[in-house]
Amino acid sequence: MSMFCDQCEQAANGTGCTKIGVCGKTPTASALQDLIIYQLKGIGYLAHAARGLGVADDDVNHYTLEALFTTVTNVNFDTERLSHWVHEGARFRDLAAERCREGAQKAGVAIDESAWPAPATFTPATDMDQLMQQAERLAPVPGLANPDHPEDIRSLRQLLIYGLKGMAAYADHAYLLGHADDSVFAFVHKALAALNDPDLTVDDLTELNMACGRVNIRAMEILDEAHTTRFGHPEPTSVPTALRAGPAIVVSGHDLLDLEALLRQTEGTGVQVYTHGEMLPAHGYPELRKYQHLAGHFGTAWQSQQKEFDGVPAAILFTTNCIQKPRESYKDRVFTCGLVAWPGVAHVTDRDFSDVIRKARELGGFEAEDGKTLTTGFARQAVLGVADQVIEAVKSGAIRHFFLIGGCDGSKPGRNYYRELVERTPNDTVVLTLACGKFRFNDLELGDIGGIPRLLDIGQCNDAYSAIKIAEALADAFHCSIGELPLSLILSWYEQKAVVILLSLLSLGIKGIRLGPTLPAFISPNILDFLVENFDVRPIGSAEEDLATILSSPVDANV
Repeated sequence: MSMFCDQCEQAANGTGCTKIGVCGKTPTASALQDLIIYQLKGIGYLAHAARGLGVADDDVNHYTLEALFTTVTNVNFDTERLSHWVHEGARFRDLAAERCREGAQKAGVAIDESAWPAPATFTPATDMDQLMQQAERLAPVPGLANPDHPEDIRSLRQLLIYGLKGMAAYADHAYLLGHADDSVFAFVHKALAALNDPDLTVDDLTELNMACGRVNIRAMEILDEAHTTRFGHPEPTSVPTALRAGPAIVVSGHDLLDLEALLRQTEGTGVQVYTHGEMLPAHGYPELRKYQHLAGHFGTAWQSQQKEFDGVPAAILFTTNCIQKPRESYKDRVFTCGLVAWPGVAHVTDRDFSDVIRKARELGGFEAEDGKTLTTGFARQAVLGVADQVIEAVKSGAIRHFFLIGGCDGSKPGRNYYRELVERTPNDTVVLTLACGKFRFNDLELGDIGGIPRLLDIGQCNDAYSAIKIAEALADAFHCSIGELPLSLILSWYEQKAVVILLSLLSLGIKGIRLGPTLPAFISPNILDFLVENFDVRPIGSAEEDLATILSSPVDANV
């Protein structure tokens, strides 16, 4: 089969993967994911129509989030599980259609089902070969958009789909913790419904993308509320990378609810639990840190896992996106849960981690080993708790500039830029960071300014809301806009959660964002020109030149 996927930063040749994904995604998996998106346009159409008639269905809402999330980069590579999602989609399509009919009956109006778009009446084949034929016919290369559309229209349609995927990830995390807002579901369904319209203009799609960014801020706010309600507000915390002797489980991904369940099940068993990658900020939450066997942090960012997990004598649990093809030297000790799946890897259901614990004991675990210390937990409450000191430091000149340097890490050359930039930042500047991009430089000792650390780890990519609230609070204190603050945003991106965060920042009117290591392959030249002209989005250059340009900007005089 042919495939085309350009949704992540590592798209082959800077354009798209056509034979197999750089991430390891097969053409079959890619086709099934495209077919899921095709189905979701139909489900979205029906759910949007039903909501307009006063009827919403929570099961349809949740399926929509998880189906979008399962197509995010580095989540689900298992064709068997993906085909299950397709067949489940037919059931939820029927449910959405029934809700639409119920709403029409209650409202006393007639609906013309013959006018429903093709995705709303799609029935998947039961045979895999026939399913692949459907995928090739209904979701053709490049899959997420009609190749007959003009390039700019195709670019904006893809940007919207990728934004929806990213937002769905944040909203799903919150949903699993019991927090939701129908405005998020309503927009997701509205946007999916709109994608059935072949006549959407550039203006239509631009507004939908900006709305996606605005709604995502609400989704991230809900997730922040979910995390802090369940686990407490993060507190500045030193996290050891030393290893304790004994059986061990290494937990990767983002899902704090999975981590909490694992910590409860391992309590008193002698099994030590280590975070990996984006799980590092979990140590800042009081309700997670209270577990004495949350031993520390293992390894760095997701793209180094094949090297770092090679032959490691510990069980490894992946809770969300960020899985790579496991090497044979450790595949037998890898477990997935939730939406994550890799062919031939054991999958945990219902958060029953007994098999993971059993494997950890069987492997024996680590020998004691010294390590260094990383610091995390500087989320919005921690930073705003010392806001007066920060504001006074800015007024006195002790703090000249703030940098928000973060986002996704990855393996493509050019990402050393972020470490070089942080290393070069002057001693009168503060670096805020979040997401796994921080592993490029979070081992650096930058010191402090009057007791305020110069490097502040806000948390996961899921914690971008904290960064926005910190910026808004500083802007309020100085009676200016975020754009007038002595604050520069230098972001690294890899997948769709980073895409929707960018849309959120643009929806706030933030300009001058530097983005790297490369610009998205799915952004057409005209749309890129639009972003440059209207938002001053620019690619990263050299660390030395970018830093000189930033610090020579007159924006510092505004506060």
